[in-house]
Amino acid sequence: MAEHIIQFSNVRKRYLRQVALDDVTLSLPQGKIIGLVGPNGSGKSTLLKLTAGLVRPSSGSVKVNGKEVNRMIASEVSYLSELDVLYPFYTVKETIDFNAGLFADFDVAKAQEMLTFMQLDPDKKVKALSKGNRGRLKIILTLARKVPLILMDEPLSGLDPLVRDSIIKSLISYLDLEQQTVVMTTHEVTEVEPILDMVVAVQNGQIRGMAEVDEIRSTHGQNLVEWMKENLA
Repeated sequence: MAEHIIQFSNVRKRYLRQVALDDVTLSLPQGKIIGLVGPNGSGKSTLLKLTAGLVRPSSGSVKVNGKEVNRMIASEVSYLSELDVLYPFYTVKETIDFNAGLFADFDVAKAQEMLTFMQLDPDKKVKALSKGNRGRLKIILTLARKVPLILMDEPLSGLDPLVRDSIIKSLISYLDLEQQTVVMTTHEVTEVEPILDMVVAVQNGQIRGMAEVDEIRSTHGQNLVEWMKENLA
């Protein structure tokens, strides 16, 4: 494994006339839970999509585990989209079986254990699930893969606080941080702060700050929201 699991070198990404990322150079270490924070439209989701090989940089280089990213990187990256990408006509169990067929690294036993933990009915159709339970199912599908890198785009988006709390607990319970790194975008900064090792502030397509969360508390005497206000002013 490379020391830095993600490396961006002078990466620019344009969508037509809009610049989503502007000359970003960034290295993220392995074995951490890393939060990407910043306002809507700052470039956070584009960072994740470039890392997952879903979009290509307009210029510059993106590497995962020391390898240049392309569509084949899907075998090393588990990506949770903010969009609802579940098939409504499948049951929960059929959804898990479908994903197990897609990915050789999918751990069915782990997925079933998480189903029990998250109190999801395996026989229920996806279209009959509440938004919160669909969110739980997406997280199960993402965390059940044995890959070095897990990318999560707003995993807590639109979920009520009780559900968010159980999902944050599941992130801790079902990750193997000796083998895995997690990078997530989130607006629920206060709730996620206790599990984050590092935070990266993104604004207007640029990296505005990067720090260890413990250091923010001990050296600066700030919580994450205060640090964000300072770096995203």
